[in-house]
Amino acid sequence: MYIEKARAIMGEVKKVVVGKDDCIEKVMMAMLACGHILIEDIPGVGKTTMALAFSKACELKQNRVQFTPDVLPADITGFSIYRKEQGTFSYQPGAIMCNLFLADEINRTSPKTQSALLEVMEEGNVTVDGKTREVPKPFLVMATQNPIGSAGTQMLPESQLDRFMICMSMGYPDVENEIAIMKERHTGNPIDLVVPVIHAEELLFMQKETEQIFIHDALYNYIAKLIAATREHELLELGVSPRGTIAITKMARASAYLSGRDYVRPADVEAVFHDVAVHRIKLSSKARVTHVSAQGVLDSILESVPKPTPKRK
Repeated sequence: MYIEKARAIMGEVKKVVVGKDDCIEKVMMAMLACGHILIEDIPGVGKTTMALAFSKACELKQNRVQFTPDVLPADITGFSIYRKEQGTFSYQPGAIMCNLFLADEINRTSPKTQSALLEVMEEGNVTVDGKTREVPKPFLVMATQNPIGSAGTQMLPESQLDRFMICMSMGYPDVENEIAIMKERHTGNPIDLVVPVIHAEELLFMQKETEQIFIHDALYNYIAKLIAATREHELLELGVSPRGTIAITKMARASAYLSGRDYVRPADVEAVFHDVAVHRIKLSSKARVTHVSAQGVLDSILESVPKPTPKRK
């Protein structure tokens, strides 16, 4: 397996994203699981820097769009332009034609533009003027949104949030890591220190290896019971979708892969459950009135569903 290269990629990213090893690992898992990532956090905590570091370490072609109300769907998907000298229309690629697309503040653009991006995320291709074109492979979207300050924002509905494999938050660094950040930035941009570890084709190979990780039937049953618990919980109006169920199995495989195993353990499922499920559930009015958090509900579900002890065949 390419496990050592996966760890080397994370090592390169750690050069520029200090003190957020768990976040780096989650992004690496999502990349191995062929999933898209939503980072919900305040500005300035390193979301964009992390995306750039991953693209450089994996030698991925990346494009970044700062989403604002005037960004059009054609800016994302591309458009046809008339070539007078040829007498024909030719396709002008949009920003989405890359391996890693960074959508900064996705909640600050129009629902029409959001839908254009999310359609490409789901289908893996772009349709312009009736002609369909595939996006490059591998293809990953890392989107950010600022949960503070709702003026001028268009929050993603639950059906579109479901397109993201995981939703995570980076948070502020602690005092020790903040000092380290100041010292590193004093002499230049640490992103210049990141060196390529693999190329895009190797990431595809790593994704295929991840798909081969073994999951015991008892673990499939465990995942299904966790999902059922989200749909039956009294404090939830909306439970995890079948797409979320698949996302948990993929992320659990990626967790096992990064641990150097060719089989999934219950701990792998527990490690990814919150990040896969938190944006797919909706709290009931009772939960909101009593100030119960989504994280708290998911914690209670993990505690209530018995953990299996599968033996590998």
